[in-house]
Amino acid sequence: MKINWKKNLYITWFGCFFTGASISLVMPFIPIYVEQLGTPKSQVELFSGLAISVTAFAAAIVAPIWGNLADRKGRKIMMIRAAAGMTLTMGSLAFVPNVYWLLIMRFFTGILSGYIPNATAMIASQAPRSKSGWALGTLSTGAVAGTLIGPSIGGALAQWFGMENVFIITGVILLIATLLTIFMVKEDFKPIEKKDLISTKEIFSKMDHLSILIGLFITTLILQIGVTSISPILTLYVRSLSNDTGSILFVSGLIVSVAGVSAVISSPVLGRLGDKIGNQKILLAGLTLSLFCYLPMAFVKTPLQLGILRFILGFSTGALMPSINTLISKITPSEGVSRIYSYNQMFSNFGQVLGPMVGSTVAHSMGYSAVFIVTACFVLGNIGLSTFNFRKILNKKL
Repeated sequence: MKINWKKNLYITWFGCFFTGASISLVMPFIPIYVEQLGTPKSQVELFSGLAISVTAFAAAIVAPIWGNLADRKGRKIMMIRAAAGMTLTMGSLAFVPNVYWLLIMRFFTGILSGYIPNATAMIASQAPRSKSGWALGTLSTGAVAGTLIGPSIGGALAQWFGMENVFIITGVILLIATLLTIFMVKEDFKPIEKKDLISTKEIFSKMDHLSILIGLFITTLILQIGVTSISPILTLYVRSLSNDTGSILFVSGLIVSVAGVSAVISSPVLGRLGDKIGNQKILLAGLTLSLFCYLPMAFVKTPLQLGILRFILGFSTGALMPSINTLISKITPSEGVSRIYSYNQMFSNFGQVLGPMVGSTVAHSMGYSAVFIVTACFVLGNIGLSTFNFRKILNKKL
């Protein structure tokens, strides 16, 4: 069966956008929803933090299990499982009676997730090697745009339709993603018996660049720490920079989302450039650019200056995710690609758990500006690690 990988790419892009957005769009009003469910005021912040982080934590735990199943049963069936499962768990949040049920359903959302890594693994296995950077760059814009633009969409929907209805709308959108995947995504995959599946240890042993893979996992972790470390303090930081307190939520939403716009613009272009000159060079350039964005954020005087730096930072994000995904696809044996992407997703999820904790702790002890300086230090360490890892292949094309 001949596979139209470009058609699959465009359909899975929408699936990645919807699943990325569904997780992040509830962020702006989770604390208000927790309060509305009757939580004591003294515990609202605690349960809000748990409700936000428990999804990523659960997803990190089960990612390798779903990756193993994907290598045995196929990526499409795992994408359908993830989208259908999240349809139920996200939609059900509109009907939870208390905060404990909210935590349970948010936990199951994480357990049943996995659309994005399986879509990435499928496109990586189907796209021609010479176009893998462009294909994975284009695909990554779906998840990045959904995650970054989601909070603005969620805030607007909550204001127009009410918080409970946002969860129902999200469930409907995920149902559409499920149906698109069932009927329009094609995969020619022959299921493998468990006894015939090579072990993860064997996959690692077959790699020529295992140290590079480990470095890419760490880069993914630090990238997510950087993206999420400012989320607990961004609105407060914008308020400290602005005289107009009446539009704080709107301005904060724009500042978060603007990085998604530049990431969407740049990812396919930088992915194609990576195919020509080497994805490792694009990755190092992206890390360097992010360093030069995070540091000045600590010293801005107005929300506009912060927004401009966030917009530029989006170009860095657009460089990093396609480069990481493409390099993984090029150094991983085809029979284990889903498992390796699932491990990368695990590091991404742990970054999403650690980032807000780092941001909150640093802000509490050293102030808002220190969050950006600490994040820049993480990135600087990542540049050093990546430069060391790439020293033998920096001028080669994998």
